[in-house]
Amino acid sequence: MSKIALVTDFDGTISDNDFFWHVVNHYLEADALKPWEEYMAGRMHHIDALNAIFAKIKVPEAELLSFTDTITLDKTFYNLLELCKRKEIPVYIVSAGCDYYIHRLLGNKIKDYGIKLVTNHGVYSKENGLKMLPPTGEPYYDEAVGISKAAVVKELQEQGYEVIYAGDGPPDVEPAKIADVVFAKKILLKRCQELGIKTQKFESFNDVINYLEDL
Repeated sequence: MSKIALVTDFDGTISDNDFFWHVVNHYLEADALKPWEEYMAGRMHHIDALNAIFAKIKVPEAELLSFTDTITLDKTFYNLLELCKRKEIPVYIVSAGCDYYIHRLLGNKIKDYGIKLVTNHGVYSKENGLKMLPPTGEPYYDEAVGISKAAVVKELQEQGYEVIYAGDGPPDVEPAKIADVVFAKKILLKRCQELGIKTQKFESFNDVINYLEDL
């Protein structure tokens, strides 16, 4: 087996759906999605759209954290982590969201499995909502999204890794263009089909496990 690294999105890939969809459906009115519609139309940066939505969350932090705990994850992801640990495959989680809820949902798994988390920093207050702070000045910084997922993939490839990428949304398109193997679903799958990017079957991380076990 060649030198392999796994890079995966979080929202809607490891988690069942994007954190912001959960928040909008639970706490906010339909018009709170207007910034997202502006982003999808190309008139607003991804990070600015999410910050505009997250700023509308005005609940006690303990309540938000309890709500975050109800978000479900793809349980087969933990099986994948075990496999990657056994095969010494580094795992990167690259997210256009933020560490505030990713740390909450994955907890000790990040440290236990040596996961490299590349994402925006998040801070919350009842007065100002959830604010995502991009890593300006860092190698992976991207003005539009906060972090460049493609930069992570490129760096790993320059280090000699064959990069397997898994994702589901618009920010995953650029890294999918250059990754060696792509597992795509939802919006990313549609865009890959439009762009002629070859993808693997991806309904759960079991599909990634089966791919790696066959190597």
